[in-house]
Amino acid sequence: MFIGHYAPALVAAAHPKAPRLGLLFAAAQLVDIGFATLLFSGAEAMRVTPGISAMNPMDLYHMPFTHSLLGSALWGLAFGVIIAAMLRSPAAGVIAGLVVVSHWFVDWLVHIPDLTLWGSAPKLGLGLWNQPLIAMPLEIGFIAAGFWIFARARGGMTARYWTLLGVLLALQAFNWFGPQDSSYSVMIPVMMLTAYGVLTIVAVWADAPNRAPLGESRL
Repeated sequence: MFIGHYAPALVAAAHPKAPRLGLLFAAAQLVDIGFATLLFSGAEAMRVTPGISAMNPMDLYHMPFTHSLLGSALWGLAFGVIIAAMLRSPAAGVIAGLVVVSHWFVDWLVHIPDLTLWGSAPKLGLGLWNQPLIAMPLEIGFIAAGFWIFARARGGMTARYWTLLGVLLALQAFNWFGPQDSSYSVMIPVMMLTAYGVLTIVAVWADAPNRAPLGESRL
């Protein structure tokens, strides 16, 4: 999944005690931000193996700190504590932490077995990346449902929200139909971090007219 990860962030943003949308967008991809960062040091690792799945050539063979369920829970706990302290709202911290953890469950749907519970075997994944006619509509369906729930809570789609949706769909189209790497290089984590950063910035901008002072509801 790529933009499908943002569906839980959008659903969470509909809650009156949720953090701002930009923070929830960061939460949705926090474990992938961690993964991309750890690739630089070699603490986690991947390789490119064309054909390993129908939709994704990435062989994600070593991700114990980010893509284990335990690791995701610890990232969620840490992020939730930070958000709760920053916003002085335990509810906001819980919501943000749950969005972080949602990443593992959404990944489980599409990944070939490369996810773990605690960093070692068994390796898990439903493998829908091998079923493009299921995985692609599922991803679009996730983000469409997320925006529908979010827009209902916010009183409808604004021009800024439509722009955010457009950027999401454009990046997803590039992910699906753009050129694929034939071997691993440092540009892979660089591009990952760039994409997540751009989407977080656009989410902050899109939600700016609805922002409230820290720790207060926007609704």
